Amino acid sequence: MRTVAFIRNTARVVALAALAAAPAVFAGDPPPQYAASCGACHAVGVAGAPATGNAEAWAPRMEKGMEALVASVRNGLNAMPPGGLCNSCSDEDYAALITYMATAQ
Repeated sequence: MRTVAFIRNTARVVALAALAAAPAVFAGDPPPQYAASCGACHAVGVAGAPATGNAEAWAPRMEKGMEALVASVRNGLNAMPPGGLCNSCSDEDYAALITYMATAQ
């Protein structure tokens, strides 16, 4: 269990460092929760996360359907913790965030 926590904490530190070094600029306004949650990893594709705006990377995931993607966020997947760093998000919030990230920017 300590190893999983270490990996998640390390991924967060790397994500924050990457965001500070190379801030991304995307078309349109992101959902309000994006910067404080999903953006930590998805802005630059940390730890295998598909990068925001990279529709090609998101395509195979989107083929699973929104219900499956929301379940992955809610339960956690690989390095993504349960809730995807947004524990106050509803399923509708997750769907809006996923749609934003999966759309070509």
